[in-house]
Amino acid sequence: MNLTDLAKQMAFIHEIDKLKYIQRKTRLFNSERHENDAEHSWHLAMMAMVLAEHANEKVDIMKVVKMLLIHDIVEIDSGDIFLYDSQANHDNTAEEQKAAVRIFGLLPDQQAEEFISLWEEFEAGITAESKFAKSIDRLEPVLQNVSNEGGTWSEYEVKYDTVIKKTSKMKDGSQVLWDHTNYLFEESISRGILKKD
Repeated sequence: MNLTDLAKQMAFIHEIDKLKYIQRKTRLFNSERHENDAEHSWHLAMMAMVLAEHANEKVDIMKVVKMLLIHDIVEIDSGDIFLYDSQANHDNTAEEQKAAVRIFGLLPDQQAEEFISLWEEFEAGITAESKFAKSIDRLEPVLQNVSNEGGTWSEYEVKYDTVIKKTSKMKDGSQVLWDHTNYLFEESISRGILKKD
């Protein structure tokens, strides 16, 4: 047993507990309580396993799950950026890259390299696995907002065009989930919980 590696792994495990304190704007289904990043990541991993058959391409589901479990760990340092924020860009930033190096760098070298590589692959959104993972990441807030009578769409006056712009890449990972999401959008418009200009 390599005790140095174990000590590094334990330091990482302690560090990522902080993810439970990063609050998101979205609320749990049918709830007033905001979810945290750890809950979000767990839910996405479960959704990916359940919905894997709907990926556009055959995917390595274990790799997808790993991506979803680690994709927001950088927010321990950089904080959560609201998907529909009109000021901040939700894409990869230098701050997030720095956070990835610091946090994953707590691990033994081989694990650190694997986690950074997975995080970068997710951010790039080019592989079948990262496209499907990103589809799942975009689907969950839609489901939350629908369950909460508009949720953040209503609270922050987010319009249909903005929602479409932020979610349309879902179709790159799963046309089936994108079609279902469009059905939810139309239903939300008819219920008055998503506004068209």
